[in-house]
Amino acid sequence: MIDLHSGAAVLRVDPDAGGRVGRLAVDGLDLLVDGNGPDTDWGCFVMAPWAGRIRRGRFTFAGAQHHLPTDVSPPHAIHGTVLDRRCSVVRATEASAVLERSLGGRWPWSGRVRQTVSLGEDHATFRVEVHADDQPFPAATGWHPWFRRRLARGGPAEIGLDASAMLVRDGDGIPSGERVPVPAGPWDDCFDGVRWPVTLTWPRAFRLEVRADTRYVVVYDQPEHAVCVEPQTGPPDALNLEPVVVTPDRPLTAAMTWSWAELTDAPA
Repeated sequence: MIDLHSGAAVLRVDPDAGGRVGRLAVDGLDLLVDGNGPDTDWGCFVMAPWAGRIRRGRFTFAGAQHHLPTDVSPPHAIHGTVLDRRCSVVRATEASAVLERSLGGRWPWSGRVRQTVSLGEDHATFRVEVHADDQPFPAATGWHPWFRRRLARGGPAEIGLDASAMLVRDGDGIPSGERVPVPAGPWDDCFDGVRWPVTLTWPRAFRLEVRADTRYVVVYDQPEHAVCVEPQTGPPDALNLEPVVVTPDRPLTAAMTWSWAELTDAPA
């Protein structure tokens, strides 16, 4: 484990669990769901070289069809190949860490993901880079944080989201390409044209702002215990719908910042 410290904030990174952020606590208040469930259901992990689902685990690139593993969430491939892949630690200090791992044998090409995490007293910054070693390939990337619906004090989390459209899901639960105005939640959906930040407010306790340089965000707020706000460079099924081509001299990059403030109790 790598524990980063800054002021009253502690952030824990687990190299053996894909470089996952397993804990973020501010003044003793834990914000993330802990690791008592499946690998896809806790902490905050990097999704690469795709984010979300790929329809039936199939996509075509340069005239060839490729098949991805669908064992985690059949019948689709989900969340990439690195969320549970052990990382090597490139560098670690009291308040930052750089980790790297290969894309693994489940991906048709040779490549690697570099991840940088830094902690300040009132914010954390994240950067991911998807690199191709020798041949180009299509990619998307992003993060999947699981924030607690309820903290140790205050009310349940409330989401503030401003986006230009929601992507309609078809019978497979995959975006069809159609876009509609953003409806009222709850959601398990992808949103286009996000106007950052997306906010999470736990009344009388805590406020967190999520900012990213990505066009898309997936919001999943249907579970009773958690809320997910997932910045992504492409929508679900991006390898078919909107792939970005990574080359040895042009990685795919994304950046995200969480900033926060504790809220005082409302006067009686």
